[in-house]
Amino acid sequence: MTQQNGNDSKSPMHKMMQLYGIRAKKSLGQNFLMDASYIHQITEAIGADEKDIVVEIGPGLGALTNELQKEAGAVLALELDQKLFEILQVEYKMQENVQVFLQDALTCDIALLVKEQQKKGDFRAGFLACGNLPYYITTPIMMRFLESDWNWRKLVFMVQKEVAERMVAPPGGKDYGALSLAVQYHAQTELVTIVPPEVFYPQPKVYSAVIALHRLEKPPVAVIDEKKFFSLIKIAFAQRRKTLLNCLGSQTSMSKEAWLPLLEKAQINPQRRGETLSMQEFATLADLWTQSVG
Repeated sequence: MTQQNGNDSKSPMHKMMQLYGIRAKKSLGQNFLMDASYIHQITEAIGADEKDIVVEIGPGLGALTNELQKEAGAVLALELDQKLFEILQVEYKMQENVQVFLQDALTCDIALLVKEQQKKGDFRAGFLACGNLPYYITTPIMMRFLESDWNWRKLVFMVQKEVAERMVAPPGGKDYGALSLAVQYHAQTELVTIVPPEVFYPQPKVYSAVIALHRLEKPPVAVIDEKKFFSLIKIAFAQRRKTLLNCLGSQTSMSKEAWLPLLEKAQINPQRRGETLSMQEFATLADLWTQSVG
């Protein structure tokens, strides 16, 4: 498929911008994806069919919505921009399987919207979600899905390339951190494709990536206390240059001396850094910590 440069004034999306007098808003982090080939890759990664409800965050000009409505049973598009919301309502008023909501994905009750849609037809349990996320709200939106009890099955999001690399990172490297563990605790990660700046309008200053998160039926590790588990992870990465023992001794109520037997029991060298620990090692140490403090 021929690549359409983000600045190509002949692209359908650019013509739509000209028709409606749309300008990207920096305050909302808007960078519109113009290239049909990448839109197709996102649609394929979502893999929706007539039994699926798809929640699209930030439909913008409707480039992805156009493709989703051909495949999905229902598309629930959440748009924060008042003008784009009004345009999309006009564009999709004849499409029975597309609903556009003037909603903020960070605050709206997505599960309720899905529940109301499920009453209207024979839909598969476990909804899908997708979108080209503004960089400044990527992590909050991602964590909202991961930490909620919403019944989602798969998330496919366009995010900043560096953020995607952190999500999929294994232990031992500079990209591995608290976000890696938070995402991988809840989902199997897949880096779908890297997206260059020139296929957006306006062009961002960084590369993007499409990442797919397939929800796990249960976490890869069992822990006594999830809050303690993630608290330990946060402490371990708060000062990456410090050893694990120094981090634990300075950021918890326990002394280094009190931590040493727990680290020994977990078979973790106290001089290691947090970025070298596997999820299982964090889980083992978190359980020992939980048991030690009652």
